[in-house]
Amino acid sequence: MIRLIRVFKSFDNGRSYAVKDLSLEVASGETLVLLGSSGCGKTTTLKMINRLIEPSAGTIEVAGEDVMKQDPVALRRKIGYVFQGIGLFPHMTIAQNVAVVPRLLGWPVQKRRDRAYSLLELVGLPSERFADRFPDELSGGQQQRVGVARALAADPSYLLMDEPFGALDALNRELLQQELLKLKQELQKTIVFVTHDIFEALLLGDRILILHEGRMEQIGTKEEILSRPATTFVRDLFAKPARQLAAFRGLRDAKH
Repeated sequence: MIRLIRVFKSFDNGRSYAVKDLSLEVASGETLVLLGSSGCGKTTTLKMINRLIEPSAGTIEVAGEDVMKQDPVALRRKIGYVFQGIGLFPHMTIAQNVAVVPRLLGWPVQKRRDRAYSLLELVGLPSERFADRFPDELSGGQQQRVGVARALAADPSYLLMDEPFGALDALNRELLQQELLKLKQELQKTIVFVTHDIFEALLLGDRILILHEGRMEQIGTKEEILSRPATTFVRDLFAKPARQLAAFRGLRDAKH
């Protein structure tokens, strides 16, 4: 469904590379998590898929079509995009925010309204309570739910999610992670999800791609990565969370 073939990205005419020789495939209905520290190339990779950033070399295909041969605006309208900043329009109601892409696609008013209301229900914001509110009347967690609903509005096959829960407190973050797992089961979307949180990657990813300094260190299921780290970097990356988890289990067992 999504395929990268020997993709490079340089912002300084080849003196350095944000992404270096990256090849991967994301299967239909799969959630691939891009994991790594700040500056490793995660967001750059994500934004190249919908041409918010254009690759310096290599090929990116979505549904078998080279993205560089497609109109970038049309491409972005068929790929849902959720990011940490949310970016809701403050002068629009919540229902109007959700229906932005359907409006741009020329959907009739009633169809747009019906779609917005059904998606608000889906993300746990009942339309009778939330449809006519404005963004500044919602909490951060509620706004992020609207961001997810907006990304789903035109029923895209693909969702790109760039640290969407990173700015939320721990409780809201966990709630939205669980909501995303439920949505994934219901809607069967192909998702590329960026995070620097190892526990989030382990929870949400069918597979995890670990990036370091623009290069792929390893890609695989969590079981493969935890049991057979491909590099010293991957082994060290997961060593501390493994110790934290073991310590937590020890505390819990001691209480019982």
